[in-house]
Amino acid sequence: MSTRGEDAVRIEQVRSIYRTAIPGITTTLFTVFVLTCGLVYMDATTQTRAIVFLSIMFVQSIARLAMFRAYLRAGRPRLNWRPWAFWYTVGTFLGGATLGTGCIWMVASEHTELQLIALLVIFACTGGAVGAFGAYMPAFFAFLGAIALYPAVWLLTYGDGLHMTIGLLFILWALTVAEQARRTSTQFVETVRLRLQNEYLVEDLRREKALAEEANVAKSRFLAAASHDLRQPVHALSVLVGALRAHDMNKEARGLLDYVDGSVRALSGLFGGLLDISRLDAGVVAVHRTAFALQPIIERVCRDFSSQARAKGVHLRSRATRAVVQSDPMLFERILRNIVSNAVTYTDRGKVLVGCRRHGPGVRVQVRDTGRGIAESEQQRVFQEFYQIGNSERDRTRGVGLGLAIVKRLTTLLNHPLTLQSWPGKGTCFTLEVPSSSLTASPDIAAIPIPEIPLEEARGLILVVDDELAIQTAMQALLQSWGYSVIAAGTCEEILEKIGSRPQVPALIICGYRLRDGETGSAVIERLRGEYNDSIPGMLITGDTAPDRIKEAQASGYLLLHKPVPNARLRTAIAGLIREGPSGHEIGEQHGAA
Repeated sequence: MSTRGEDAVRIEQVRSIYRTAIPGITTTLFTVFVLTCGLVYMDATTQTRAIVFLSIMFVQSIARLAMFRAYLRAGRPRLNWRPWAFWYTVGTFLGGATLGTGCIWMVASEHTELQLIALLVIFACTGGAVGAFGAYMPAFFAFLGAIALYPAVWLLTYGDGLHMTIGLLFILWALTVAEQARRTSTQFVETVRLRLQNEYLVEDLRREKALAEEANVAKSRFLAAASHDLRQPVHALSVLVGALRAHDMNKEARGLLDYVDGSVRALSGLFGGLLDISRLDAGVVAVHRTAFALQPIIERVCRDFSSQARAKGVHLRSRATRAVVQSDPMLFERILRNIVSNAVTYTDRGKVLVGCRRHGPGVRVQVRDTGRGIAESEQQRVFQEFYQIGNSERDRTRGVGLGLAIVKRLTTLLNHPLTLQSWPGKGTCFTLEVPSSSLTASPDIAAIPIPEIPLEEARGLILVVDDELAIQTAMQALLQSWGYSVIAAGTCEEILEKIGSRPQVPALIICGYRLRDGETGSAVIERLRGEYNDSIPGMLITGDTAPDRIKEAQASGYLLLHKPVPNARLRTAIAGLIREGPSGHEIGEQHGAA
């Protein structure tokens, strides 16, 4: 153990012997008082000797009690254990010498039987020293040597067989007591060391946890800053790709545009995963529990991944079920999608089976595959961000390693236990436990198709406020290709200048959330609505993933989308808000986008 650890052990030893000071001193003083009074009463000693002995015992006892009080009042200076240990040892030596010498000195030589009583007191005090001073051996040996030296010499030199025999027995008794004290001290020290090691481990764990939390916060800050800066050009690129599709181009150019679109989609997937992690860590994902049937969701998920599985020669199928469960259908579907996506990605042959069965008060939803399997040492790590087995080259066609990390957070949020069983080379089984419900299932809202808005019906003026010139240009080109009139600017003042005295009321206001000079999109929407004195629908588009800003943006009540926004989703959202009219601003963020 380090010097710091040894000092800590000594501090505990000194604290232990000081704890026994009051009962030890008071008990010894009371015993000596009774013995002395008895000897005086039986004329075995003179009053003078009794007074002298009791006075010395009383003075040294008061001095030791005063030292104990000073120790208690010392506070942190007690950490400097050496002076306190030294003076305590001195006190025990004086107490032992007074007791051992005084008890023999008081008894007259002709009272042999009373001498034995005095020796019995010394024997008892010697044995009691194990409990009183055994934690700190220097104090014990000081007391034992002081209390035993004079009686042992006196017994061995008294001159008769009885006293010599008692003297030898006394020495044997003292050695036995010393060995017992040594064992007591060793056990005490080992116990203290073990406790201190546990405390140091806990302290180290707390320190490491604090460092990890600090690193996690730093990571979140970095991701938020980097994500915002990177999302801006990616969003502009995505919008420009959508605008370009409205133009005529030859087959080769359209093929290149498709490659560009694929790369943009890959970046969008990465940013989407990072955003999901940030939103879950920020605690802004709302849970809306309801009763719903499992079968429509299972069918939809399997249908969406069937083409990917078929292209790999993997048979993806599901078993029909009539189970109704109580959970958040959107978040549950996201969990199932991520698990099925993982199963299809890591299954090279065979099949992937999605099914469920009742288990007690709930339903177990299982996704089984005949894929590569996961070694036991890797089974917890697959739920970490960006961790992928056998993808050291970071092949983006196999994802980015965020799917199961999101699954872990969502199952924790919903309180749905998730277990993983896997056999390397044979396959994997994910089991999700969901509470069953006896209520009537809600309509499968996600299965209701959103009607397409024909281009000729896309009419109205849209105001776009974003501090990135590239996004202004791209949004203007895209929205105009969809049939809308567009005015774009970087700030609220600029948009007001461009509007001028135009009487046309905008059909929609689209704003970036974080604008120049601390201006926010929600404040811009409120001001523009005030200018027109109309509840114009509003939409916020942000590239910020900082948890605090996500909460602020969601608190505004406007529809919140995150850059880069897929063009199809942007078009549907715009059409929906305009169709809803003035109440459209209350839609909020699409539920379950985690």
